[in-house]
Amino acid sequence: MSNNEQKRLVVLGAAESGVGAAVLGKKQGWKVFVSDYGTIREEYRQILENENISFEQGKHTWEQIAKADCVVKSPGISEQTSIMKKIREANLEVCSEIEFGFRYKGDSKIIAITGSNGKSTTTALTCHILREAGYDVAMVGNIGYSFARQIAVQPAKWYVMEISSFQLDDIHVFRPDVAVLLNITPDHLDRYNYQFENYIAAKFRIAAMQYQADCFVVNMDDPVIMQYLDEYKPKSKTIFFSTMNNKEPLEEGGFIENDEMHIRYGSDVLNMSIHELSIKGKHNQYNSMAAGISARVAGIRKEKIRESMSTFDGLEHRLEYVATIRGVDFINDSKATNINSVWFALECMTKPVILILGGVDKGNDYNEIMELVKEKVKGIVCLGVDNKPIHTAFQEVIPNMADTQSMKDAVYAAYAMAEKGDVVLLSPACASFDLFKNYEDRGQKFKEAVREL
Repeated sequence: MSNNEQKRLVVLGAAESGVGAAVLGKKQGWKVFVSDYGTIREEYRQILENENISFEQGKHTWEQIAKADCVVKSPGISEQTSIMKKIREANLEVCSEIEFGFRYKGDSKIIAITGSNGKSTTTALTCHILREAGYDVAMVGNIGYSFARQIAVQPAKWYVMEISSFQLDDIHVFRPDVAVLLNITPDHLDRYNYQFENYIAAKFRIAAMQYQADCFVVNMDDPVIMQYLDEYKPKSKTIFFSTMNNKEPLEEGGFIENDEMHIRYGSDVLNMSIHELSIKGKHNQYNSMAAGISARVAGIRKEKIRESMSTFDGLEHRLEYVATIRGVDFINDSKATNINSVWFALECMTKPVILILGGVDKGNDYNEIMELVKEKVKGIVCLGVDNKPIHTAFQEVIPNMADTQSMKDAVYAAYAMAEKGDVVLLSPACASFDLFKNYEDRGQKFKEAVREL
């Protein structure tokens, strides 16, 4: 790496992905400078200090940034910030952390998963299958370590990555061996000039650099994916999955017929009853097919896949059962940061629901869940600094509504509304940054408040 010795890497943002890129850059011989406009969390500051990486917080010093040969931009930083405008005007090279990591991945293989909903579950399930099959695998991206940090600290032969549209915005050569696109529904439109087409284009970038030998695994039942597939079709082989919707069984890919899941790839056919799947709900049938196809492409035997799919535990903060108190179930779905996730959560519910909603609204259209709310929800507890959009949407159909400013109050208000046989569901449909650090913090506070009951 001698040609990199004097090269300057500037990293904007010092959370998981930024610090990961900084640590990898240092290891690869770059001169690294980290700049965070906010306050750096203690655990990340500690890493930077231990690695002797120079950093600043509470500001961006342009003189330092302007000297960069490459800028790694954390996914949370918008192009609309003044520092990004300056960087673009100065024509500095900008890449995302997954792009930077990709340059140093060696001959390892990547399964990358994106979509508006279901990414985390599909990523965790795919990783579980590979791990159970004895693969040297790491789960990275939005779950676990960032890709760059994993490569720096403990490289693996296989990476299963959860990737958001923001991470795909600044890739140039990043190329997964298997790319999975689960679904596309409006989300994060505030970052894409409120143009759904821009967000769609970002999602399809996951497969844009793929070669013919790679695989692009897509949901045939998603109308947006199918509408735009021809426009963005990559060079790689496309493999579909579907819950059949009166279509012919697929000669290759995944489909469900008469409660049987079939995955066809190569000479083997994997058949498995959907009742054997450890994660329930229609949306998890899609997630399971995507994971199963990815595992088959990775060379895992059907027996191993079937066994792993029946032993997978699911994810924290995603429809996670917390407790039953005096006949009332409490379910933590804090990871539901958009309307579509809430739709999936309500679709799974079989008992009357007290719904805890609210946070930073990213432009939600609550009409999308209106029918399910009318059918299943008997009370709504708003949890956010600004709850007006929720009241406007639901006050006509749900007379029982309460406003709260803390998780403890929200849980108590929901419990007061509930009767034996009901379920209290935290499924906020919004980002958490008005009252919490992130959705994990929100989910933990929910669980603490429930336990206090």
